[in-house]
This record gives sequence, structure tokens and C-alpha cells, in this order.
Amino acid sequence: MKTDPTKDNELVISYLTLRKAVGWLGVLLPFVLLLGNCFLSMYSSYETDCNPIKSSISHYYYTRMGEVFVGTLCAVSLFLFCYKGPEPIDGRLSNFAAVCALGVVLFPTSSVNLACNLRAYEVNTAMGAIHFVFAALFFITLACISLFLFTKSKGHKTVEKIKRNRIYRACGYIMFVTLILIFIYVRFFENEQLEKLHPVFWLEAVALAAFGFSWLTKGEFLLKDKDD
Repeated sequence: MKTDPTKDNELVISYLTLRKAVGWLGVLLPFVLLLGNCFLSMYSSYETDCNPIKSSISHYYYTRMGEVFVGTLCAVSLFLFCYKGPEPIDGRLSNFAAVCALGVVLFPTSSVNLACNLRAYEVNTAMGAIHFVFAALFFITLACISLFLFTKSKGHKTVEKIKRNRIYRACGYIMFVTLILIFIYVRFFENEQLEKLHPVFWLEAVALAAFGFSWLTKGEFLLKDKDD
């Protein structure tokens, strides 16, 4: 039975679009949260004494940008659930990452600056720990996808594929390194003075950017194979 090439092209386009959508959401999320919160804080009588730059990306859950934070992670989770990939392992890992993304939303991070919160927060150490585990597993899974799945190929590798693999590996390593740095900072160096620099937020932003660039590259936004 002959396959319809038009239908196959539509399927390829949908997968490429899905990958690019995931990539853009990852790259833009921290900057949309930061700039949006800065803008809204300028035109509001509330939070006048609160720093619009939060300790981490997850802390924007308690700000006016909380809906954007939750909505974006839910969209990323949905896209990852829909993504299957060329082999079963691709779908399993993307589905696991999707569950972790939902876990980040369902179990909010701990918050200490209650005066600046727009959402009620009940002190719960266990919930904060669960949030941290889901966030760590989310990035670890995405790093593994970038390092071990996106780099696979069938047959001859084109020049563009070789270049893309370098991007995938670089993005995967960046995600792992940022996670390690966050753990070291939180475990050994976290203090009031360093917290003014918001190191966790910026490290998470770098990790999300790496995740996003990896998926944008997989979606052929970058280094697309040249037609013969």
C-alpha cells in the first residue's frame, strides 16, 4: 500500500512545530516572568517594596505572573505528553518529563517572603522538598533527552547533523552543570548577601535556555538539513 506523501509531510511539520513550541516556551519563560513582573510592579500600589526579581523561577508562582508560570508549564507538559519521537524510549522520557513539569506546578516551592506573596502559602517543608525533586528530575530528564536521544541518527550524518549534535551535547551538559551549581549553592553557600544576586533564578534561566535551544534545534529552527 502506498503512503500519501502529503500526509507524511503534515506529520513531519506537526512534530517540528511541536518541538519548536516546546523550545520557545523554555527559552522565553524566565524573561517573560521577570519583565512582566517588573512592568506590573511599576503600575501597582501593591508590592512597592518587593523586588520584582525573585529567588527562583518557581517563586513567580506567588506573583501576578503566577498564572503565566502555571500556564506555561502546563503547556510544556501537554506538548511533552503529545511528543512521541521516533522510538518508544523518546515517548517514555518525554512523558516522564511531562509528569515532572506538572509536579512542579502541583507542589509549589517554599516561600519565606510572605509579605510579597499574592497567593496564600501554608508552611510545608515536605511540599517544598517534593517541588525540588520534581524540578530536578525535570531538568535531568531533559538533559538526558538532549544528550542521548537527540544525538542519535540513522545512516550517514550530514554536516548539519554533526553541528546539531554539538548543540544537543552542549545544552545537555549545561543543564547538568547548572543543576549541580544550584545544589552546591543551596546546600553550602546560600546566604542573605548572595541571595541579593538571585543566583538560583539566573542558573535556572540558563538551564531553561539550554533546554529551549536543544528543542528548537531538534525542530529545525537551527541548522536545518540542506535540500539536495
